[in-house]
Amino acid sequence: MSYDVIVIGSGIGGLTTAGLLARAAGKRVLVLERHTEPGGLTHTFRRDGASWDVGVHYIGQVGPGSRARAYFDYLSGGELEWNRMPDAYDRFVYPDLDLSVSSDPDRYERELVAAFPQEARAIHRYFKAVRRTTAWTTMSFVQGMVPRPMTSLLRLAQRMGGRTATGTTKAYLDAHFRSPELKAVLASQWGDYGLPPSRSAFAVHAMVVSHYLEGGWFPQGGSARIARTFEKGIEQAGGAVRVAQEVTEILLDDGAASGVRVMDHRGPLSRERVYHAPVIVSAVGASNTFNRLLPTSGDIGRLTGPARRTLTNLGTGTSAVTVFLRLRDDPRSIGLDGGNIWVNRDLDHERTQEHSVCLLEGRPHDVFVSFPSVKSGESPHTAEIISFCDADSFRQWADLPKGDRGPDYSALKERVARGMLDLAESAAPGLSDLVDYLEVSTPLTYAHYTAHPAGAFYGPPATPLRYRSDPLGPRTAIPRLFLSGQDAGSTGIMGAMMGGLAAACQVLGPRGYSTITSALREAPASPDPQGARALPEGKYHAVLVSKRRLTPSVWDVTLHVDGQIEHWAPGQFARLHVGDNAWRDYSISGLDDHRLRLLISTRTGGRGSQFIENADEGATTVVELPLGGFGLADSIRRRLFIATGTGIAPMLAMFAQAPGLEHDTLVFGCRNREEDLTTVIDSPMPGRVLRCLSREEAPRAFHGRVTDALPGLAGSSGLDPRSTEVYLCGSAAMVADTRGLLERAGYDSIHTEPY
Repeated sequence: MSYDVIVIGSGIGGLTTAGLLARAAGKRVLVLERHTEPGGLTHTFRRDGASWDVGVHYIGQVGPGSRARAYFDYLSGGELEWNRMPDAYDRFVYPDLDLSVSSDPDRYERELVAAFPQEARAIHRYFKAVRRTTAWTTMSFVQGMVPRPMTSLLRLAQRMGGRTATGTTKAYLDAHFRSPELKAVLASQWGDYGLPPSRSAFAVHAMVVSHYLEGGWFPQGGSARIARTFEKGIEQAGGAVRVAQEVTEILLDDGAASGVRVMDHRGPLSRERVYHAPVIVSAVGASNTFNRLLPTSGDIGRLTGPARRTLTNLGTGTSAVTVFLRLRDDPRSIGLDGGNIWVNRDLDHERTQEHSVCLLEGRPHDVFVSFPSVKSGESPHTAEIISFCDADSFRQWADLPKGDRGPDYSALKERVARGMLDLAESAAPGLSDLVDYLEVSTPLTYAHYTAHPAGAFYGPPATPLRYRSDPLGPRTAIPRLFLSGQDAGSTGIMGAMMGGLAAACQVLGPRGYSTITSALREAPASPDPQGARALPEGKYHAVLVSKRRLTPSVWDVTLHVDGQIEHWAPGQFARLHVGDNAWRDYSISGLDDHRLRLLISTRTGGRGSQFIENADEGATTVVELPLGGFGLADSIRRRLFIATGTGIAPMLAMFAQAPGLEHDTLVFGCRNREEDLTTVIDSPMPGRVLRCLSREEAPRAFHGRVTDALPGLAGSSGLDPRSTEVYLCGSAAMVADTRGLLERAGYDSIHTEPY
């Protein structure tokens, strides 16, 4: 299929550009995403029914009737709904100070004056400066949306009032306030733009403060709804959002962008593909665009040299460690209402080497605590704890593959996580007792999933130099190549969205902004059901052929897929549309002659569970497949398969094709014989099967968990850690515990892929 525009990257910036071009101008847009999930930092990930929002923690200025809400409504066809956060959406906690921010800006201002009466005049001047500086900074956005002649006029206007904006946040606070406590409070939200007061421009500080003055909002159902609702408009215009597509090069024709070279990672073996279009938009950051996807020498290198020098001068931004918590109960049961909590050990916000060392030692200086499940209205309940750091602290593991960085890295993450949880507990007593499971991401994780250099997910740092320099903007020196996202706009979700708008305006030419503005005045397009349109490559209409209950909470499901899947490998997974813009991932337990077999657990009671419980034979849906990199290694080693629950599903497909299966071992864990899938599934099995029942004693079964059985396994089955391939799948907690145990036992080849 031919496309009018190719967009590299499916973050909020890229999807905004694609969605506006599709809906407002009818353009066929191909969006290419290297991750298996669309959405960039708006995507969510799931473990055992629980979900976490990796980059969206709250969004301001999306109340009914707001300009930002108009864009979200238009791009989502009116399907994206919003939950209001509590009035006290942010709470700042210091050793001798605990202050909450009201969603009423006048009330917040009065409360600050009441807490610091001696600073009353300075507080009033501060809020005026925030609004004035925000207006100044907005002119930078507008420059990217209008024709070039108007850009010069806007730059002239900016030069007349930028002294405060292009100074540091610390300089402004020091010049206008005496109280160290008040200065600390006013700087508390620096994590929303990633730079401490001494490094950040007052421009970005003012933008963020202004953005949240009227409170915070959160997407109902979670931030993944953003990408999934935007995607519909792109597909309705004949475009597509394709995942597992790693763009390796922007192709040029007579010096102008003309296409992209891609490694397609959807099948068992990656294959190179080439796509052409008259316009290319890069939404993966200016650094990736100019340093990795384009030549840095010759004529192209000369043309992009100024942009690359600007990026070098700006340096690298900040990254973070994030701890994702699954909770046993609603956090409101311990008095937490879903508002964010910023916890600090003292009044000093500056990042020092000492702070990084303390973080790694399990003594973080500060943390941000967020509760995505309360904000989204979803369950099971979850929480997130974030502490900012740079990637240098994790450099020694950077060249090791994700998921296989060794026991030292795992131990470090555990130590850091416990320290962050302890600090969060100091402001939220009882939180630790609610934790059922935790998982940790580091700057290496962010670098892997987002492709941001050093995991700096805010893009180029928002220093005074960034605002004194000519903005990168959406235009580039390469004809028919544009930038979208944060680097074309500003830091954060809304900054990236404005960068996406600016790119769309430039693609459409001089009348681009007026075209989009006129389209926005129209009512959002009515939703188009998935089954009513042709689907892009990789997605298929499917019909439920049969479902059979294997255990009280597991169904054996067969779907007829309307299309030929030529390339797939045992171990990969399918993505199933379960209604209401929600998709769920299920391992493929079999795929033959258009018949897709899945094992689906309904234990969590979530949307996927409800879909399969209520669906009758003949029900229609959409599937996307194949995805994922879990699969059999080409090895002569003996194999040890370890699974709990429906974690056995990908292994069933492996068993059907694994040579020498009679020499392999399966360790399968469940609670009791009623849940033992190995006795009710019609499938080949390894030569030895060890069943572990954690809540029942039974003949020829091990009484206990999988992790209890493993220490005695090597001697009884002749498994040598140095000559055994391990395949591991099941509950997130079991996988984490088992992997740690196996690493300590010397197993060096462990294959797993969390879903």
